[in-house]
Amino acid sequence: MLSLDDKIVAITGASGGIGEATARLLARRGAAVVLAARRGERIEAIARDIREEGGRAAACVVDVTRAEDLRRLVSTTVDRYGRIDVLVNNAGIAPLSPLAELDTENWSAMIDVNLRGTLNGIAAALPAFREQGSGHLVSIVSVAGLYGASPTMAVYAATKNAVRTIHEGLRTESTDGVVRTTAISPGYIRTDLADSMTDPRVRERIRESMDAVGISPAAVARAVAFAVEQPGDVEIGEINVRPTVQA
Repeated sequence: MLSLDDKIVAITGASGGIGEATARLLARRGAAVVLAARRGERIEAIARDIREEGGRAAACVVDVTRAEDLRRLVSTTVDRYGRIDVLVNNAGIAPLSPLAELDTENWSAMIDVNLRGTLNGIAAALPAFREQGSGHLVSIVSVAGLYGASPTMAVYAATKNAVRTIHEGLRTESTDGVVRTTAISPGYIRTDLADSMTDPRVRERIRESMDAVGISPAAVARAVAFAVEQPGDVEIGEINVRPTVQA
Protein backbone atom coordinates (compact mmCIF):
# COMPACT_ATOMS: atom_id res chain seq x y z
CA MET A 1 0.00 0.00 0.00
CA LEU A 2 1.26 3.46 -0.88
CA SER A 3 2.08 5.67 2.08
CA LEU A 4 3.28 9.15 3.01
CA ASP A 5 4.92 7.94 6.22
CA ASP A 6 8.35 9.57 6.68
CA LYS A 7 7.94 11.94 3.72
CA ILE A 8 9.31 15.41 4.49
CA VAL A 9 7.35 18.11 2.64
CA ALA A 10 7.79 21.89 2.51
CA ILE A 11 4.82 23.89 1.22
CA THR A 12 4.76 27.54 0.18
CA GLY A 13 1.59 29.60 0.35
CA ALA A 14 0.52 27.42 3.27
CA SER A 15 -1.37 30.06 5.27
CA GLY A 16 -4.72 29.19 3.67
CA GLY A 17 -6.56 27.58 0.78
CA ILE A 18 -4.78 24.84 -1.15
CA GLY A 19 -1.53 25.16 0.80
CA GLU A 20 -3.20 24.78 4.18
CA ALA A 21 -5.39 21.91 2.99
CA THR A 22 -2.35 20.14 1.57
CA ALA A 23 -0.35 20.55 4.78
CA ARG A 24 -3.19 19.20 6.91
CA LEU A 25 -3.90 16.23 4.65
CA LEU A 26 -0.28 15.17 4.19
CA ALA A 27 0.34 15.43 7.93
CA ARG A 28 -2.71 13.26 8.66
CA ARG A 29 -1.31 10.68 6.26
CA GLY A 30 2.04 10.56 8.04
CA ALA A 31 4.24 13.19 6.38
CA ALA A 32 6.18 15.84 8.26
CA VAL A 33 5.29 19.25 6.86
CA VAL A 34 6.96 22.65 6.95
CA LEU A 35 4.47 25.43 6.27
CA ALA A 36 5.84 28.53 4.54
CA ALA A 37 4.11 31.86 3.94
CA ARG A 38 4.44 35.54 4.76
CA ARG A 39 1.77 35.40 7.51
CA GLY A 40 3.85 34.01 10.35
CA GLU A 41 1.14 33.95 13.00
CA ARG A 42 -1.22 32.09 10.68
CA ILE A 43 1.19 29.32 9.69
CA GLU A 44 2.31 28.95 13.32
CA ALA A 45 -1.33 28.42 14.32
CA ILE A 46 -1.89 25.82 11.59
CA ALA A 47 1.32 24.00 12.51
CA ARG A 48 0.22 23.98 16.15
CA ASP A 49 -3.15 22.51 15.17
CA ILE A 50 -1.41 19.75 13.22
CA ARG A 51 0.87 18.91 16.15
CA GLU A 52 -2.08 18.84 18.55
CA GLU A 53 -3.71 16.28 16.27
CA GLY A 54 -0.59 14.11 16.51
CA GLY A 55 1.13 15.21 13.31
CA ARG A 56 4.56 16.67 12.67
CA ALA A 57 4.68 20.28 11.52
CA ALA A 58 6.86 23.38 11.64
CA ALA A 59 6.50 26.91 10.25
CA CYS A 60 8.90 29.14 8.37
CA VAL A 61 8.11 32.73 7.34
CA VAL A 62 8.88 33.03 3.63
CA ASP A 63 8.41 35.57 0.85
CA VAL A 64 8.83 33.54 -2.34
CA THR A 65 10.05 36.56 -4.30
CA ARG A 66 13.21 36.47 -2.15
CA ALA A 67 15.60 33.70 -3.21
CA GLU A 68 17.26 33.72 0.20
CA ASP A 69 13.92 32.96 1.86
CA LEU A 70 13.49 29.80 -0.22
CA ARG A 71 17.04 28.73 0.58
CA ARG A 72 16.24 29.25 4.26
CA LEU A 73 13.07 27.17 3.90
CA VAL A 74 15.05 24.27 2.47
CA SER A 75 17.80 24.54 5.08
CA THR A 76 15.23 24.81 7.90
CA THR A 77 13.46 21.69 6.64
CA VAL A 78 16.70 19.73 6.35
CA ASP A 79 17.97 20.91 9.74
CA ARG A 80 14.74 19.91 11.47
CA TYR A 81 13.93 16.64 9.72
CA GLY A 82 17.20 15.54 8.10
CA ARG A 83 16.16 15.97 4.47
CA ILE A 84 13.51 17.45 2.14
CA ASP A 85 11.64 14.96 -0.01
CA VAL A 86 9.12 17.31 -1.61
CA LEU A 87 8.78 21.02 -2.25
CA VAL A 88 5.24 22.14 -3.08
CA ASN A 89 5.37 25.47 -4.91
CA ASN A 90 1.90 26.74 -4.13
CA ALA A 91 2.24 30.49 -3.47
CA GLY A 92 0.49 32.55 -6.13
CA ILE A 93 -1.45 35.74 -6.73
CA ALA A 94 -3.96 36.82 -9.38
CA PRO A 95 -4.57 40.59 -9.52
CA LEU A 96 -6.44 40.27 -12.81
CA SER A 97 -7.32 43.18 -15.08
CA PRO A 98 -7.70 43.95 -18.79
CA LEU A 99 -4.39 44.68 -20.48
CA ALA A 100 -5.75 48.04 -21.59
CA GLU A 101 -5.70 49.20 -17.97
CA LEU A 102 -1.89 49.02 -18.10
CA ASP A 103 -1.59 47.76 -14.52
CA THR A 104 2.14 47.22 -14.88
CA GLU A 105 2.72 47.08 -11.13
CA ASN A 106 0.51 44.03 -10.76
CA TRP A 107 1.90 42.49 -13.94
CA SER A 108 5.30 42.61 -12.28
CA ALA A 109 3.89 41.25 -9.03
CA MET A 110 2.43 38.20 -10.79
CA ILE A 111 5.71 37.57 -12.57
CA ASP A 112 7.61 37.90 -9.29
CA VAL A 113 5.36 35.61 -7.22
CA ASN A 114 3.99 33.10 -9.72
CA LEU A 115 7.02 32.67 -11.97
CA ARG A 116 10.09 33.95 -10.16
CA GLY A 117 8.83 32.43 -6.91
CA THR A 118 8.69 29.02 -8.57
CA LEU A 119 12.18 29.47 -10.00
CA ASN A 120 13.45 30.48 -6.57
CA GLY A 121 11.98 27.29 -5.17
CA ILE A 122 13.61 25.19 -7.87
CA ALA A 123 16.98 26.87 -7.31
CA ALA A 124 16.76 26.25 -3.57
CA ALA A 125 15.54 22.65 -3.70
CA LEU A 126 17.55 21.13 -6.57
CA PRO A 127 20.93 21.13 -4.79
CA ALA A 128 19.38 19.38 -1.78
CA PHE A 129 17.60 16.87 -4.00
CA ARG A 130 20.80 16.11 -5.88
CA GLU A 131 22.85 15.78 -2.70
CA GLN A 132 20.44 13.34 -1.07
CA GLY A 133 19.79 11.43 -4.32
CA SER A 134 16.07 12.05 -4.65
CA GLY A 135 13.44 14.77 -4.54
CA HIS A 136 10.06 15.79 -5.88
CA LEU A 137 9.00 19.22 -7.08
CA VAL A 138 5.25 19.82 -7.13
CA SER A 139 3.87 23.12 -8.44
CA ILE A 140 0.29 24.33 -8.26
CA VAL A 141 -0.30 25.84 -11.68
CA SER A 142 -3.81 26.62 -13.06
CA VAL A 143 -6.17 25.55 -15.81
CA ALA A 144 -5.86 29.18 -16.92
CA GLY A 145 -2.46 28.20 -18.26
CA LEU A 146 -3.80 25.35 -20.37
CA TYR A 147 -5.66 27.36 -22.99
CA GLY A 148 -5.67 30.74 -24.63
CA ALA A 149 -6.07 33.44 -22.00
CA SER A 150 -9.57 34.62 -21.14
CA PRO A 151 -10.28 38.34 -20.81
CA THR A 152 -8.41 39.89 -17.83
CA MET A 153 -6.25 36.76 -17.45
CA ALA A 154 -3.53 37.34 -20.03
CA VAL A 155 -0.59 37.98 -17.70
CA TYR A 156 -1.77 35.52 -15.04
CA ALA A 157 -2.20 32.76 -17.63
CA ALA A 158 1.19 33.62 -19.12
CA THR A 159 2.92 33.13 -15.78
CA LYS A 160 1.19 29.77 -15.34
CA ASN A 161 2.09 28.69 -18.87
CA ALA A 162 5.68 29.62 -18.11
CA VAL A 163 5.70 27.49 -14.97
CA ARG A 164 4.34 24.54 -16.93
CA THR A 165 7.05 24.98 -19.56
CA ILE A 166 9.75 25.15 -16.89
CA HIS A 167 8.41 21.95 -15.33
CA GLU A 168 8.58 20.15 -18.65
CA GLY A 169 12.12 21.40 -19.18
CA LEU A 170 13.14 20.18 -15.74
CA ARG A 171 11.52 16.82 -16.40
CA THR A 172 13.48 16.30 -19.61
CA GLU A 173 16.68 17.25 -17.81
CA SER A 174 15.97 14.88 -14.91
CA THR A 175 15.63 11.45 -16.46
CA ASP A 176 18.34 10.01 -14.20
CA GLY A 177 15.63 9.17 -11.65
CA VAL A 178 16.75 11.69 -9.03
CA VAL A 179 14.23 14.52 -9.44
CA ARG A 180 10.52 14.06 -10.15
CA THR A 181 8.17 16.86 -11.20
CA THR A 182 4.41 17.26 -11.00
CA ALA A 183 2.34 20.20 -12.24
CA ILE A 184 -1.17 20.33 -10.77
CA SER A 185 -3.67 22.69 -12.40
CA PRO A 186 -6.78 23.60 -10.41
CA GLY A 187 -9.92 25.12 -11.85
CA TYR A 188 -12.37 26.99 -9.64
CA ILE A 189 -11.43 26.20 -6.05
CA ARG A 190 -12.96 27.92 -3.05
CA THR A 191 -9.92 29.87 -1.80
CA ASP A 192 -9.04 33.46 -0.98
CA LEU A 193 -7.20 33.93 -4.30
CA ALA A 194 -9.75 36.57 -5.28
CA ASP A 195 -8.51 38.73 -2.40
CA SER A 196 -5.41 39.50 -4.48
CA MET A 197 -7.54 40.94 -7.29
CA THR A 198 -7.50 44.72 -7.19
CA ASP A 199 -10.16 45.34 -9.83
CA PRO A 200 -13.49 45.19 -7.92
CA ARG A 201 -15.48 44.07 -10.96
CA VAL A 202 -13.12 41.21 -11.72
CA ARG A 203 -12.89 40.28 -8.04
CA GLU A 204 -16.67 40.06 -7.71
CA ARG A 205 -16.99 38.01 -10.91
CA ILE A 206 -14.39 35.50 -9.77
CA ARG A 207 -15.92 35.23 -6.30
CA GLU A 208 -19.34 34.59 -7.83
CA SER A 209 -17.87 31.80 -9.97
CA MET A 210 -16.08 30.29 -6.98
CA ASP A 211 -19.28 30.39 -4.93
CA ALA A 212 -21.36 28.93 -7.75
CA VAL A 213 -19.16 26.07 -8.93
CA GLY A 214 -15.99 26.04 -6.82
CA ILE A 215 -14.89 22.88 -5.05
CA SER A 216 -12.96 22.43 -1.82
CA PRO A 217 -9.18 22.95 -1.64
CA ALA A 218 -9.10 19.41 -0.26
CA ALA A 219 -9.65 18.15 -3.82
CA VAL A 220 -6.30 19.61 -4.88
CA ALA A 221 -4.65 18.39 -1.68
CA ARG A 222 -5.70 14.84 -2.54
CA ALA A 223 -4.11 15.22 -5.98
CA VAL A 224 -0.86 16.35 -4.34
CA ALA A 225 -0.97 13.36 -2.00
CA PHE A 226 -1.57 10.99 -4.92
CA ALA A 227 1.44 12.31 -6.83
CA VAL A 228 3.73 12.37 -3.80
CA GLU A 229 2.92 8.90 -2.52
CA GLN A 230 3.97 7.15 -5.75
CA PRO A 231 7.10 4.98 -5.62
CA GLY A 232 10.33 6.54 -6.80
CA ASP A 233 10.17 5.02 -10.29
CA VAL A 234 6.75 6.59 -11.00
CA GLU A 235 6.32 10.22 -12.02
CA ILE A 236 2.88 11.81 -12.25
CA GLY A 237 3.66 14.62 -14.66
CA GLU A 238 0.41 16.62 -14.76
CA ILE A 239 -2.98 16.57 -13.05
CA ASN A 240 -5.93 18.84 -13.78
CA VAL A 241 -8.46 19.26 -10.97
CA ARG A 242 -11.63 21.18 -11.77
CA PRO A 243 -15.32 21.09 -10.85
CA THR A 244 -17.25 18.66 -13.02
CA VAL A 245 -19.50 21.56 -14.08
CA GLN A 246 -16.70 23.92 -15.09
CA ALA A 247 -16.46 24.54 -18.83
